[in-house]
Amino acid sequence: MKPKRQIEVSKQVREMLVKEFNTTSVSVWRALSFRDNSPKSKRIRCAAYQNRGVLLMLTPAMETIHDADNFMRQYFPNGVLIEANKNNSHVDLLKNGEVVKSWDKVYLSDLDGIQQEAVKLCGTHVIL
Repeated sequence: MKPKRQIEVSKQVREMLVKEFNTTSVSVWRALSFRDNSPKSKRIRCAAYQNRGVLLMLTPAMETIHDADNFMRQYFPNGVLIEANKNNSHVDLLKNGEVVKSWDKVYLSDLDGIQQEAVKLCGTHVIL
């Protein structure tokens, strides 16, 4: 699943874009949600950016929990989990409850590489 892009603007800016480009609110929505890539849609997006538009990347949720048992668990889509024991620096990468790979003596600087492996394993696009 590829992340979806969307430009967020205020109601006033959307109304201004409709008037400025002599179009409909649906056309502005299609342009700001990247559902249309016509030259006019590109101009609408450019005008949105110039009026404080903010680009959002809509991706599957990823959650990190630091438990009282001194574990960090990072949940990814499709049953992928990173489980880190903060007492002994051991990290497991799991898919559907089964350990796929393990690391001992993990440093914080190693976590990015482990997260990238988790992203590949979950088979969907996730932005960390």
